[in-house]
Amino acid sequence: MLQCLIKMELGKKGLVLKLMGLLLLELLCLCLGETYHFNWNVTKASYTRLNSTKEILTVNGLFPGPALHVRRGDRVFINVVNHGTYNITLHWHGVKQPRNPWSDGPEYITQCPLQAGANFTYEINFTTEEGTIWWHAHSDWSRATVHGPIFVYPKRGASYPFPKPYSEVPIILGNWYKGDVMKIIETALALGGEPNTSDAHTINGQPGDLSPASKSGTFKMVVQKGKTYLLRIINAGMNEEMFFAVANHSLTVVGSDGSYLKPITTDYIMITPGQTMDCLLKAGQSLSHYYMAAKAYSDGEGVAYDNSTATAIIQYKGTYTPPSTPFFPTLPDYNDTDAATNYTKRLRSLASTDHPVDVPQSFDLRIYTTISMNTLPCANNSCEGPNGSRLSASMNNISFRNPSIDILQAYYKRIKGVYKTGFPNEPPNYFNFTADQFPSNLSTPMVGTKVKVVDFNSTVEIVFQGTNLFSGENHPMHLHGYSFYWVGWGFGNFNKTTDPKNYNLVNPPEINTVGVPKKGWSAIRFRANNPGVWFVHCHLERHTSWGMNTVLIVKNGKSRPTSMRRKPRYVPPC
Repeated sequence: MLQCLIKMELGKKGLVLKLMGLLLLELLCLCLGETYHFNWNVTKASYTRLNSTKEILTVNGLFPGPALHVRRGDRVFINVVNHGTYNITLHWHGVKQPRNPWSDGPEYITQCPLQAGANFTYEINFTTEEGTIWWHAHSDWSRATVHGPIFVYPKRGASYPFPKPYSEVPIILGNWYKGDVMKIIETALALGGEPNTSDAHTINGQPGDLSPASKSGTFKMVVQKGKTYLLRIINAGMNEEMFFAVANHSLTVVGSDGSYLKPITTDYIMITPGQTMDCLLKAGQSLSHYYMAAKAYSDGEGVAYDNSTATAIIQYKGTYTPPSTPFFPTLPDYNDTDAATNYTKRLRSLASTDHPVDVPQSFDLRIYTTISMNTLPCANNSCEGPNGSRLSASMNNISFRNPSIDILQAYYKRIKGVYKTGFPNEPPNYFNFTADQFPSNLSTPMVGTKVKVVDFNSTVEIVFQGTNLFSGENHPMHLHGYSFYWVGWGFGNFNKTTDPKNYNLVNPPEINTVGVPKKGWSAIRFRANNPGVWFVHCHLERHTSWGMNTVLIVKNGKSRPTSMRRKPRYVPPC
């Protein structure tokens, strides 16, 4: 089901990245890449899960969607035709897209959505990414079923920084909703309350054996004893971070978010929505069947979550009598913050000669931003949020609202009135962000479309400060157009004097989605060498819908090679 059933036309081999017009990032990839062309059709397809059959939005009729297999430095053109009834966009999560925000995908940020019957050709330029990344819809909640993996192999003549695995298997963690996901979020936004949780977690589109109605479709991974397999794990889920483990097998984590890590061996991983993890699994156990399992990590008080457990099966080749019930892994409790933290704090970049790091040792700009749950007043207290209010979310007390035309077009054409600059460098009000109680006047944010303008090639530090307003919980924050270094984290309120003394500026993980711990903070650094318009948002979909977002506009450099590419001949109209 995960095979890509689309036609691939192999383009002419050769140097596809011209020397003229390259950003410094692209110069790193002076490699013989290949160019690929695909046709993808967004259509409805019928799927049965949990004793319910419904039509869901898919790409080429597949759930999960087709896999892209490319090498570092390749270029891909994908013509997307929308045969569905909802508007759609696609985002290439983890692809830096040097100078090319036109194909990045978030609706009303870098493009207007493809309306029913329309088509648009995305140009995806791979540069330094290597490992597992993914693609997904970036329009309302359609990514629940419109998503798929991207395998980025080393360029020709290069190899993995670990022994080549016998085989590679995508493991996509997702959700199944019995209802129409688009109507679920539309209803929640109209009423002002929480959207319904999913009805089941899934592994490669299947809930697994613990849901009897879906047992026959449980994903099975057949392995040969003694061989090593690379699990390319993606959390495509909508609203829950996940614990994942394989019974009686340890995992060796070697990569995350399209970058290599120093290998660590663990009995489980914790992976947030948006993140990927590359894990080696050695099939070294007795011939039998073993469950892999995934369940939510949800530490927010009073926050609804899907408490189901998704399963798949590791099935050894050979002659033996299968157990009536496969061995089951031990997973941490749903609210085990220590387990989540003890895993994530071990991650380090590989930082080798072939895969070096370039961590900014200082910064030109620090953005210290709170990320908060909020409420907005509702007429006659008639909404379904706390005390009749409407649920909201914010960064630095600004709840982001999408404009009616995309910010990229407005920036490029200098159209006034679409957005405002001046997203603040620090919170408008300082208080004990992680306290247990707050004055009521702190709960209501401003509502608007404010962006932050950043100088080209400046070094930027962003500190995401979690708050405990209404409901403190982990937040996976994603930055488009960049990978960044996760240099520090901690619990409580960030202290700009003492906390940076404990930063890891030697080998921090280079990622694109960072977890901000409940009642804590995370700090990232990067060089703003990719001009364009880039979305920053929480990858918990309900928080994005409520406004936990902003936009970075990175200005052009002083030359054509350091400036944003010109607008394509055709972009979807609003």
